[in-house]
Amino acid sequence: MSAPDAPSAPEPVDAAALRDLALAVAREGAALVRERRAGVVEVAATKTSDIDVVTEADRACEALLRERIAAARPHDAFLGEESADDEHAVPADGVRWIVDPIDGTVNFLYDLGQYSVCVAAEVTTGGVSEVVAGVVVDVPTGIEYEAVLGGGARRDGVPLAVRGPAPMAERLLCTGFSYDRRIRVLQAEAWVRLLPHVRDLRRRGSAALDLCLVAEGRVDGYVEEGVHLWDHAAAGLVAREAGARTRVLPGVGGLDLLVCGPSHGFDELVAIVEWAGFSAGTAAE
Repeated sequence: MSAPDAPSAPEPVDAAALRDLALAVAREGAALVRERRAGVVEVAATKTSDIDVVTEADRACEALLRERIAAARPHDAFLGEESADDEHAVPADGVRWIVDPIDGTVNFLYDLGQYSVCVAAEVTTGGVSEVVAGVVVDVPTGIEYEAVLGGGARRDGVPLAVRGPAPMAERLLCTGFSYDRRIRVLQAEAWVRLLPHVRDLRRRGSAALDLCLVAEGRVDGYVEEGVHLWDHAAAGLVAREAGARTRVLPGVGGLDLLVCGPSHGFDELVAIVEWAGFSAGTAAE
């Protein structure tokens, strides 16, 4: 009797091809969102709280992204912000697409600019997952950020690099605030401690675009509790490929705390974030 056939090895993943698909569908999604913003925009629903809003444009964009990706790669998995999937579940070996149809929905609702469409491709092998391609499209401006694992990051085709070293007192940081009012109080208290030790703070409303600012050297770091995988999968890769590091820590309010900054001085940034009390079990004395 002949031996059973050995399982075939998975086909190698072409990260550049995944990036190209991500860019194509993100552009189409951004065009849809831009068209919807030209009309009347209303809240369709709320999620975790009355300030965590969803618009019909969020839903329509995610449906479009899912449809286009499925048509091109029907066997891949999909995780979207408006989907019910578990973002922390380890997917089966293969490719999973992680999308945020509108990162910065409140900005979109108020027509303030600073909102984006984010598409990332994550590859899982043997239970280990890694984002290998990421695209962030700034919808109002059309600026495109993209990266391939090991291939660098670009803005509209131009290579990106983080800002050079700076003392903590000269670092400009970005942040965002949780939709949970209880956690907002804890975040504000931590910022009261940290703010005197840095140059200043900016709160712009799109985590993805803030991470891209780190990538292009326009700010020195980003700190926020309450982020989800779809918020930072694509933009986090852009930042890392430009010379930044990212770390997810347990936040003081019980949610994920994302810290991002240039590799040089990153440990110092994490240390002062923990000292200020952003992370669980840490606070200034």
